[in-house]
Amino acid sequence: MLEGQVNAHWDRWLARRIPRASQVRLNQRRIFIIPTRAGMAFGLALAPMLLVAINYQNSLAYALTFLLLAVFLVAILHTFRNLTGLTLKAAGGAPVFLGEQAHFRVTLESAGRSHQAIALGWLPAPLQVQDVPAQGGCDVELHLPTQRRGWLRPGRLRVESRFPLGLLVAWSWIDLDQTLLVYPQPVPGDLALTDGGADGDGEEGVHVLGAGSDDFQGLRAYQPGDSRRRLHWKAYSRGQGLFVKDFATLAGRDLWLDLERVDGDLEHRLGLLCHWVLQFSARGQPFGLHLGNICIEPDIGEAHRDACLRALALFGGSV
Repeated sequence: MLEGQVNAHWDRWLARRIPRASQVRLNQRRIFIIPTRAGMAFGLALAPMLLVAINYQNSLAYALTFLLLAVFLVAILHTFRNLTGLTLKAAGGAPVFLGEQAHFRVTLESAGRSHQAIALGWLPAPLQVQDVPAQGGCDVELHLPTQRRGWLRPGRLRVESRFPLGLLVAWSWIDLDQTLLVYPQPVPGDLALTDGGADGDGEEGVHVLGAGSDDFQGLRAYQPGDSRRRLHWKAYSRGQGLFVKDFATLAGRDLWLDLERVDGDLEHRLGLLCHWVLQFSARGQPFGLHLGNICIEPDIGEAHRDACLRALALFGGSV
């Protein structure tokens, strides 16, 4: 309980000192620095060296001790300067399916000197190391495992530097206010579809097996607006022209994916619907989607597919 209170107090303090923003420039207020294990061992080794120099009144021992102390003090300045002035920007990330790695892009920019061996990422995963050129920038793609559908908010990002000697570590915790949508994990399986209007007053429905729900009818000439997934590339490669595979839909009606017509727990049902959203979209088959009070009218295309996947990801108030 005490640990939880300490963490909560620390998070509130960080939120005040380094507020959430899509772009953060590191400065003295946002950078912390302490010795590493090697740095502490280095500092402790100076104490007996100084005692030996005092005991034997040896000038060379004095010179070596103070030289090493000067190196340690100069390393503090260089380690700190390697982070200060660095700007981090959120560069977005594409949606992924549950179980895949989420990919967040971060842009590092320098308005002045170069920054060497900048490490960033989310602990406890290993940090990625990147050099930033002077008056330039670079993009870094960070990975994070997905554990549930909905919005993924990775939280504060650790950025650190141990340059040049590794005796000290300068770091900061920044929140770039990044979010990424996680779709349900597609689950292959049979599905009962509703054919008819959005009011669901159709017949008993159509049982769809893994082979699909439409029948191949032949080829027809390509027309603007046809799905490129249905192009017959073999005929085109033989110089016979551009043709499209033509399919006949069931009973000539629009198909509806309905959550209420799927058995199993909620995540399994959403995964099954996700699978068929991808299948129908790949075939250019018009379909609609029923999710409780949510109704997406039958359509085709990438925008329709993305709208259905988004509805599946956020169904039930998943955040």
